[in-house]
Amino acid sequence: MESNTIRQEIKKLREIIRQHDYRYYIINQPTVTDDEYDALMRKLQELEKIHPEYLTPDSPTQRVAGKPQDGFPPFLHSQPLLSLNNAVLEDDVREFDQRLQRLLKQNQVEYVVELKIDGLAINLRYEEGILTHGATRGDGTTGEDVTPNIRTIKTIPLRLLGDKIPEVIEVQGEIFMGKNAFNRLNQERTAKSEPPFANPRNAAAGSLRQLDPRVTATRELQLFAYGATLIESSYSPTTQWELLTYLKKLGFKVNPHIQLVSSIEEAIHIHRKWESERKQLEYEIDGLVIKLNFLTDRSRLGTTSKSPRWAIAYKFEATTELTRVLDIEVNVGRTGTLTPVALLEPVNIGGVIVKRATLHNEDEMKRKDVRIGDWVLVGRAGDVIPEVVRVISEQRTGSEIIFQMPSTCPACHAPVKREVGEAAWKCVNLNCPAQRKEKIIHWASRDAMDIEGLGEKLVNQLIETSLVQTLSDLYRLNIEELIDLERMGPKSAGNLIQAIDRSKRKELARFIYALGIPFVGSHVAQILTNHFSSLEQIIEASEDQFLIIDGIGPKVSQSILNFFSIPENLTLLKELKALGVHPIQKKKEKSVKPQEFFQGKTFLFTGTLSHFTRKEAEDLVVSRGGKVAKAISSQVNYLIVGEQPGSKLQQAIKKNIPLLTESEFEEKIQSDF
Repeated sequence: MESNTIRQEIKKLREIIRQHDYRYYIINQPTVTDDEYDALMRKLQELEKIHPEYLTPDSPTQRVAGKPQDGFPPFLHSQPLLSLNNAVLEDDVREFDQRLQRLLKQNQVEYVVELKIDGLAINLRYEEGILTHGATRGDGTTGEDVTPNIRTIKTIPLRLLGDKIPEVIEVQGEIFMGKNAFNRLNQERTAKSEPPFANPRNAAAGSLRQLDPRVTATRELQLFAYGATLIESSYSPTTQWELLTYLKKLGFKVNPHIQLVSSIEEAIHIHRKWESERKQLEYEIDGLVIKLNFLTDRSRLGTTSKSPRWAIAYKFEATTELTRVLDIEVNVGRTGTLTPVALLEPVNIGGVIVKRATLHNEDEMKRKDVRIGDWVLVGRAGDVIPEVVRVISEQRTGSEIIFQMPSTCPACHAPVKREVGEAAWKCVNLNCPAQRKEKIIHWASRDAMDIEGLGEKLVNQLIETSLVQTLSDLYRLNIEELIDLERMGPKSAGNLIQAIDRSKRKELARFIYALGIPFVGSHVAQILTNHFSSLEQIIEASEDQFLIIDGIGPKVSQSILNFFSIPENLTLLKELKALGVHPIQKKKEKSVKPQEFFQGKTFLFTGTLSHFTRKEAEDLVVSRGGKVAKAISSQVNYLIVGEQPGSKLQQAIKKNIPLLTESEFEEKIQSDF
């Protein structure tokens, strides 16, 4: 058989199998038996084994491939994956609608209502229609690249379908595990004397982060797609409804229960329906997501540093269970806030054993009238944080004890203070050991300085033995001091010292987040370092300089100014610098003197470049005075063509747009024109 004939047969087999995958996994309308499907797959596997030169990463045979990984590399999302603001009460949802009407100056707003799948968010990148990366949400800016595991999930296409395939697209969705798959998995784990997963969400998260993709392949994970960023595309949807329809045509599974509504009252009615009917579904949901339909209106509204203004998560009431308050204690956080916590008789809520529940603050505790000895209903806010929902006052016997907030800090016995208009009591002692502990744990956390091995138990030992009193003391530790600690031998001590040493050169955004400035999370820290080129610039910036930055409001601005006005904080920064802690700022491309060839012209890329990444090539054009287009139009002066070009090439030829090969592009870059 001629090589071209073999290549065509392999190509045809792949297309047939992809169509069967789509009909089976996406639209649930299979047209062949399992035996017929298996026969097609075996034939493709045999041909690819005989002719490995025709094997491609997007082949249906390549869903499970490769060896176990050492870890997950970082992946930078093209657009931040923001979290959603939550609402539980109908009045909160109506206020959301009224706010949008007011901001948009419209009397009625159209929404798309989607089920809120209880799984984990994923971002899928496709280039020229091929899956290239799959990454977790992470901190919203940078996630973990779990591509080998993503490829094992049958409801995620390795190659996009349809005739409107974008050059580059990132698709967002929710990875989840169905109830039946979850039950089967736990039965298997119990039979092997392995601990069962608490709930389907935890099972999905644990399955996706397996270092061996062969394990992930056995876990029956699924995906529902709900959004996309069209980075390079000739097609541009105008509404969320159009976008979801488009995703279906590209081969993605979209939840079948999405609804388009013309009023918020319709959305509230849908919420009531699903709150009573959600148990009939084969997967877990914890609410609805209400999204503004028109994309241009979304652009007008924009986002805050954490959440889009155009969407809200309308959560269901938390599942509650009855238990008893055994005692109430007060915890001290890293900012000095005193939080009352109810200690409970252990109770199972949604597969999780709950022994403690937050009472939030003194006002909330008094409003609910929670007392020691009370019988209470406990739920998990957002199905995550345990909290006391209400007291069963009719079961009181008179022996219950009213709890009083302490007048001194339970950790250091310094006075506590409550500012006017604030709900929280705070310890005023900057050297409070409880605050020190939480600050050090935060400093060492994965999204901050990422000091592996420095967990809560070790931090407790370091503080109790007076080896560490401030963050700077971490960088004064040595192996000899550490090996005397419990469960800390020479090897563990050496590893910790190495991890601490590595943290001296972390990115500036991580360093800013690690400082624990109130209201400055990892996303805000990234915004700051995108705007300022050094720590010194941030310290010296004025309020006006902060407020002109998109995503930085008055509350965040004032918090940053307050933090850097405290002498103790400035002293800490000087000590860290003296000890070799020098956060690095990623260098921005230096501008190159504009060249005549590029100056004022617009360039478009298609295909894969062998000597540059797409972004590197685009940056070279911009630095030389040119512009980069995302789609073919009459404004494009040149199309730069790499290997395996997409549909842009034919469009450019039809419009008589001049073409440049990659080598010609390199010559222009290196020339003195």
